[in-house]
Amino acid sequence: MSDLRPREPRHRDTRVLRDYIRTIPDFPKPGILFRDVTTLFADARGFRMAVDQLLTPYAGEPIDKVVGLEARGFILGGAVAHQLSVGFVPIRKKGKLPGAVVSQAYALEYGEAVVEIHDDALKPGERVLIVDDLLATGGTAAAGIELCERLGAEVIGCAFVIDLPELGGRALLEELGYDVHALTVFSDR
Repeated sequence: MSDLRPREPRHRDTRVLRDYIRTIPDFPKPGILFRDVTTLFADARGFRMAVDQLLTPYAGEPIDKVVGLEARGFILGGAVAHQLSVGFVPIRKKGKLPGAVVSQAYALEYGEAVVEIHDDALKPGERVLIVDDLLATGGTAAAGIELCERLGAEVIGCAFVIDLPELGGRALLEELGYDVHALTVFSDR
């Protein structure tokens, strides 16, 4: 015999993606508000929400590979690639990849950095989506785009969880002609 009493309604989680991101003041230096996505990754619902929202604008687009930028872009990019049933390619800091690589230098606030990709990671004509957690100045993303294009791939878009518009990354990438998709915007540095 079944129980015909009405069930108690389950608590509905009404949080939005931004609610899963922790802000840590004065890290890595005084005056900086660090946007920590590890709290987003640690929550199954939040992580799933981020992955789904990152790939939604590209649903139906032919994508051959997802390229993740070191390091949190690996976590997000791998999950997006899995959902799209395509391969994943990491772009790493200099000296981290074994084998033959292609390198690209880019400017930092105080100096220069170099990122690398395996020289056989992408084939000419492959369509790629670049994924990372944060868009700040756009330097890392622009270097990643350059690496993909040097291998002959076509970058169809760049997807980020967080955009910090005051730092100009979105403007830079859009000025270069790339589609930018960001899930949240934090305007208060």
